[in-house]
Formats: sequence, C-alpha cells, structure tokens
Amino acid sequence: MSRALKHGLAGLGLLLAASGPSLAADGHDMLFGSLLVDQLEHGWRDGHDTVAWKAQGWIGGDAEKLYLKTEGEYVRDDTVEKAEVQLLYSRMVADFWDVQAGIRHDFRPDDPSRTYGVFGFQGLAPYVIEMDASLFVSEKGDLSARFEAEHDILITQRLIAQPKLEVSAALQEVEELGIGSGLNDIELGFRVRYEITRKFAPYIGVSWSRSLGNTADFARAEGEDVDNLAFLTGIRFSF
Repeated sequence: MSRALKHGLAGLGLLLAASGPSLAADGHDMLFGSLLVDQLEHGWRDGHDTVAWKAQGWIGGDAEKLYLKTEGEYVRDDTVEKAEVQLLYSRMVADFWDVQAGIRHDFRPDDPSRTYGVFGFQGLAPYVIEMDASLFVSEKGDLSARFEAEHDILITQRLIAQPKLEVSAALQEVEELGIGSGLNDIELGFRVRYEITRKFAPYIGVSWSRSLGNTADFARAEGEDVDNLAFLTGIRFSF
C-alpha cells in the first residue's frame, strides 16, 4: 500500500475516533463528535483509474471545535498520488460561520512534502451554499489559497444533486511542486446521490478540472494533461 494512501487511511481512523459518543467534561460541558466522509470514490479518466477521498471530523461543543480534515488521490496505473491532512481549531464567530486556524501537511512521494499554517472560514452562505475558504503559508513562506463551494439540490427526498466548485491560487511560483503564481487550477464537479439513509448514500458523478497559467506550463513540461474529465462512482457516509 502506498505511503500517501496509508496516511490518508490513518487520518480517516483518527476521524472515526473523533466521531464517538458525546462525553461530559467535569460534569458540565458537553463534548460531541462527528465524522463526514463526503467523497470516497473511484474515477475513470483517460484510461487511468483513480481512488480519491475527502473527509472531515470534529470534536467539541457548540462554539469551539477541533477539526481533522483529510483528502487525497491515488492513481493506480502510474502510482501518481497525493494526500493532505489538516488539524484545525475552529471557533464560531456568527450563526453558521466558523473561523479556523491550524496546520496542514502534504504527502507527495515524488515531490517534497510541505507543512503549512492555515487560516480560514467555513460556513453556510445564503441559499444554503456551503463554503470553505483557506489561506496557507508554507514552512518556506510561500502563500497560497483555496476556495470551495457546494450546494445540495433536492430532486426528491432521497435523491440529491450536488454541484461543486473549487479554485486554488498562489502568490509565489513553486517550481518543485509544479505550482505557478496566480490562479493555479479550477475544478467543477456534479454528483447525484441516493440517500438510503441520512447517513449513507451511494452516488455517481462527473468532474472536470483544468490547470491554469504557469501551473499549466509546468504540467505540460512534465507530460501531464492540463484538462481532465473524470466519471465517478462512490459512497458518502457520516457518523
């Protein structure tokens, strides 16, 4: 099993531990836990099979929480892989909005691993749009950012469509990681899930991503595609 995949599974194990039953601290404050594996999926794109995951879990109370987030992708044909883990302190600053700060570590077998400081916001915008915006500062002082937005559309009480947008950008060029300055890439996804229960749903979907600017130039120099279209099938579950 690849090292990146092992780190991702270890992160999922920690999320499962964080999602246990509520605990009483000193007989007063209540601690709760939750885990959402939003994406555990198999993808097909240009003859390459991929396995990807995205999950987050938290433990805490209404106003303050400790989050663990992980995501990654494993391309089985040519062992191109990546994984990311974040540990964040989260505090509610308004209804449905949290400010978050902590650390992120990337695992890249073929590239230097990096550790980042993280600052961001996560919450629910008008029209029930879930947003997650983060600013990252690497151990070398490189500044980057990521923005994600998604929205659930009820087709029936059990059948739900979910469009998603993700955009990333960087202030500096980091050639060894194939990252250019400015907008790096954009990803659009559309998944349709069927909730067998509220906590378990298989889904199918499609995603399209494109590298931009100097990031696309680095990808071309490595013989990689700058446009990727993938067809997806997976499961979404929570505890």
